[in-house]
Amino acid sequence: MSNARVNNNISEEMNSFLKRLFPICRSITGNGNRETLRILQEIVPFEIKEYPSGAEVYDWVIPKEWNIRDAWIKDGGGNRIIDFKQSNIHVVSYSLPINQKMSFEDLKLHLHYSEDLPEAIPYRTTYYNQNWGFCVTKAQFDALANIDGELEVCIDSSLNESGSLTIGELVIPGKISKEILISTYFCHPSLANDNLSGTIMTAFLARELMMNENLNYSFRIIFVPETIGAITYCAMNEFIMKNIDQALVVTGVAGPGKYGYKQCFEIDHPLNYFIEEVFKENTIDFVTYPFDVHGSDERQYSSQGFRINTASLTKDKYYEYDYYHSSLDNLDFVDSKFMAKTLNLHIQLLKKLDKNILFKNKIDHCEVMLSRHDIYPKTGGNLLPDEKMDALDIRLWLLFLCDGKTFLHEVSKKLKVSIEIIYQEAKVLSDMGVLERVDIK
Repeated sequence: MSNARVNNNISEEMNSFLKRLFPICRSITGNGNRETLRILQEIVPFEIKEYPSGAEVYDWVIPKEWNIRDAWIKDGGGNRIIDFKQSNIHVVSYSLPINQKMSFEDLKLHLHYSEDLPEAIPYRTTYYNQNWGFCVTKAQFDALANIDGELEVCIDSSLNESGSLTIGELVIPGKISKEILISTYFCHPSLANDNLSGTIMTAFLARELMMNENLNYSFRIIFVPETIGAITYCAMNEFIMKNIDQALVVTGVAGPGKYGYKQCFEIDHPLNYFIEEVFKENTIDFVTYPFDVHGSDERQYSSQGFRINTASLTKDKYYEYDYYHSSLDNLDFVDSKFMAKTLNLHIQLLKKLDKNILFKNKIDHCEVMLSRHDIYPKTGGNLLPDEKMDALDIRLWLLFLCDGKTFLHEVSKKLKVSIEIIYQEAKVLSDMGVLERVDIK
């Protein structure tokens, strides 16, 4: 993986994908999702998989596939007061089809606006409750209320029980079979930070990983509709998922606000430690969000059947910014330069995680004969313990601690030496033939 620097070329490339993907209407199923994944395949060659509607996935059922072509509310003169083609957030996601005339009194039962952000169109869904609706600004709501006569209401949508749910998947093999999961969700329509930013950044992160021929861990990268997509993937890949110990959910990575991270549920897990270390190394002031049962797909991956420690490194975390789930979370709100910087932080994080592996001393009874392996100085008798930790000290500690069960992170913490240096010295001893890499089960 490349060194962590904000790259203007990557920023510009990311910006072009933001502009192309932002207008597409996405939901938990549908053609907009397929179109989005096909465009992302231009960045990295992942596989697109389909899971049929009606399939039972634990306590859930994959819903009928929803697609929408157009929608509007017209006045008596045929003028579109609310127009889906102006903003796809205008329609409540998964709305049933409707085409009829009605009074405002009947229509207002199906209208949603935000008291807190009256100038914004709120984002609303009705995935599992068959209904329909429109989302409007407060001014649009008032305008509709002041129209005399009936209004023409149309949602040209369909629900197909023979449809499917679409997921993107890429597995990048490393030297060991143990996998790290990277998951993002792409089910929202035109919302830029939550989570088009995370979706695009994940594709670029996957590209960086694919270019690295020296990965220790294997990486499983998935693009899923939030909640039902993660549940479906877990159900359809249960054996694989139960063998994963750590994961990242990539979300909200390009807003103008503060950096932060949502911790994984085990407070002392290396994932939390390394995220904080990356922030500190980059002198970034960050917000720590403790693990909570509310949130994104860490709810599924961390559930009792899997218990995958899952964290998120964010820039303007969901829930935390004023424009969350509204039309103001648009291309003016995000910045591809922020996304590129967050990408580099993820790269630094994964470089640390990838070094947290197991080695075993091949000489497991008594000491290694250091001079035999050219580890000990040619002239002996003048070595005294010193508070300063030099390369020989680190190697001696590695030979003592590397039992095939102690991760390099634990060695790093004990010696108060960065994992990069610990890993480098472990590799030296491995090349000398006294340490061997252990596959992580």
